[in-house]
Amino acid sequence: MGEIMAQAGSLESGDVHVSITAGAGELEIESPVIAIFGDAIRATAREVLTRYHLPSVRVKITDRGALDYVLRARLETAALRWTGAAKG
Repeated sequence: MGEIMAQAGSLESGDVHVSITAGAGELEIESPVIAIFGDAIRATAREVLTRYHLPSVRVKITDRGALDYVLRARLETAALRWTGAAKG
């Protein structure tokens, strides 16, 4: 049986791909603007994960220049998909 994963977004310019798998609160970010916006990306991710009560998941964010509202929408979609997938 494969690993359960929830995803949202794409790798197109101006978008962001978010994947959630089982883990221990890891947050991995790939972004060409991480030096400038890394703290903001991390803060948004932590805020959304806290709101959906997901402190113990592994999140990978692959950013392609997404604005904050796009990142937030992708994180929320992946979180909702994860909660549905995790329940079975």
